Amino acid sequence: MNNKPISRRRFLGKAAAATLLTTVSFNISYAAAPKRKKPNSKVGGVQLGVTTYSYGSMPHKVDNVIEYLLFAGVNSIELRNVAEEDLGIPSIQRPRSMGLMTEQQREEMSKALEAIKEDQRRWRLSLPMERYVDMRKKFNKAGIEVYIAKFAPSAWSDEEIDYAYRAAKALGSIGITDELTDANCQRLGKFAEKHKSLAMFHTHGQVADPGFSFDKYLGYSPANMLNLDVGHYYGATGLHPNDVIIKYHNRMRSIHIKDKTGPKHATPNTNMQFGQGETPIADVLLLLKKEKWPIRVDVELEYKIPEGSDAAKEVKKCIDYMRNILE
Repeated sequence: MNNKPISRRRFLGKAAAATLLTTVSFNISYAAAPKRKKPNSKVGGVQLGVTTYSYGSMPHKVDNVIEYLLFAGVNSIELRNVAEEDLGIPSIQRPRSMGLMTEQQREEMSKALEAIKEDQRRWRLSLPMERYVDMRKKFNKAGIEVYIAKFAPSAWSDEEIDYAYRAAKALGSIGITDELTDANCQRLGKFAEKHKSLAMFHTHGQVADPGFSFDKYLGYSPANMLNLDVGHYYGATGLHPNDVIIKYHNRMRSIHIKDKTGPKHATPNTNMQFGQGETPIADVLLLLKKEKWPIRVDVELEYKIPEGSDAAKEVKKCIDYMRNILE
């Protein structure tokens, strides 16, 4: 890597160019797709959906994502990354490894990141909520419900968290998801209470930590809920996620689903295509079908996309896999 300083303008320019190239290469087939009937991914009483993070490798403005969702026949989403990016939040392309930079380059990057953070704060606090109302209308017109908004705001200023909850309400969402940490669960739940909403927390491998207990995190606020990732749970612990779902079903409104190998597999805790891993996906779906609990099931696509495919096609495969179990 050369030793030239890294400015915010330089990184913004690179990000814009990369986005343009990606848009041209990925979006042709979906933009040209014929108009489809409104989707329905509620199967056997279980509402299937997608977290739009799954489309991160493709252009994911709102219009793009609507096309992908119609292609998969999905009518319920956790809206992640898409909303603010579509509305034009200031952004910067981060380097893959700060460790490869010179000291001067790291300093320049840190300054650029701090400047962008402040630009984003100002942008959020000046954004009219009508922009989110219009976004909701666009999704709803296509037959898609923005069930949950993921802004991950726990590290933001108080004013930005208030903004996130106002935006979630404008989108028609039941609340906000963020990552499960002690600090996040202590902080965000109080804002959820204030806005008469929910704070839902996504789990990773911490569920395998000695002494881990969901009760601690849920106890910080009655508005705190679990966004259990059953793939991460099984991959990290090897335990059946249904035990957690049964115990905490009244503190869940959605789960993330993926197929992973267990901790005793030759390649442990590895993301796999649906049906090729060891996560008991069918057991989870059939439990929800039997009990009729109001817990939605969102695909979080993280396995390596096969050559010749793309994220939209793989999400559809995941949805179809679950449809076949529930029908």
